[in-house]
Amino acid sequence: MPRAHPSVTAGRRAERRTQADYTGGVYGSMLAASVVIGAGTLGSFPRTELVLLLLLTGMVFWIAHVHAQLFGARLAQQVMDRQTVWHVCRDEWPIFKAAVPPAAAVAISPLLGLDLEGTAWLAVSVAVAGQVGWSVAAARRAGASWRLLTVTASVNVLLGLLIISFKIALTH
Repeated sequence: MPRAHPSVTAGRRAERRTQADYTGGVYGSMLAASVVIGAGTLGSFPRTELVLLLLLTGMVFWIAHVHAQLFGARLAQQVMDRQTVWHVCRDEWPIFKAAVPPAAAVAISPLLGLDLEGTAWLAVSVAVAGQVGWSVAAARRAGASWRLLTVTASVNVLLGLLIISFKIALTH
């Protein structure tokens, strides 16, 4: 199979970056924060289990979203070829990627001298920061004005604070 010229390949990559949809990253970050809160309300938890729970939950939700997208394409009678499957897998990957920073925060928390409660707070904070970051990245990629960037960041901060309020309510 002939290879594409490097400038064509670079152009395709730039087009994919322009068309990227980061909603999965926002969703995945909210999911990660919810996993941490859920695990934290159950009492003491080993850090390794929480890291695995975050990563595996992210992976399961990624697979579920890929399946839903592919099933939807099949229902629309679009061609289901390898390129379509790869494209959907790549587009939904931010759901999993969003679980990595909170999992890493849990993994390094002993180095920071954090107990389990401090670890949970660090992981939730990282997840909420990721949620805000993904939303701002999506808005920037879409060419949103500074006003809309501020609105999306604010909405996601408020959603993060709502998740945090659940943690406070469930642990007190």
